[in-house]
Amino acid sequence: MTGKRWTVLLGVLLTIFLALSYVENVAFFNNLKNVFENPFLAISVIFIHNVLAVSLIFLSMTFYVNLVLTFFPKKRYEYIVLEHPRIFAFVFTAMIIVIGILRGTTLLYGGVSIEALPLILLISTPVALIEGYGIYLTIKKTLGRTMRIKDMAFIYLIFLVSAVIEVSFIYALIHLSEG
Repeated sequence: MTGKRWTVLLGVLLTIFLALSYVENVAFFNNLKNVFENPFLAISVIFIHNVLAVSLIFLSMTFYVNLVLTFFPKKRYEYIVLEHPRIFAFVFTAMIIVIGILRGTTLLYGGVSIEALPLILLISTPVALIEGYGIYLTIKKTLGRTMRIKDMAFIYLIFLVSAVIEVSFIYALIHLSEG
């Protein structure tokens, strides 16, 4: 398959998976309360949700790399992200973490609660650091064109550990609030 056809196919797949991720997100957040009735189900669902999210990031970054390399002549602006993958990975990861924390606040309080934000930041920091590292690696390795199967397996393992810690924190908070 030629570079142009492959890039177009990646773009079509990305569009399809973006639509499917919207459906998954709605289902995930609508059933989140039911999922936490069983800790193993909660770990599995959160892990799968996170793996889908990081896989979508991988697909979108792969599409971007192919788009730039295939359709844009080597100009200054199109290659900035490819020439500096660490910086872009760090900035993009920080944006994802901040948006995730704000979304969590919105889910809990129906909006961003400034009063509760310090507590939410304190509670979510360990998980955010672990997930952030997985997102950072995904972006950096994809943009740097160094992603291998073993790297992806390691990234998925990071998200499994993150899911276990996240569910453990949530169950600890539930038990602390009841007691």
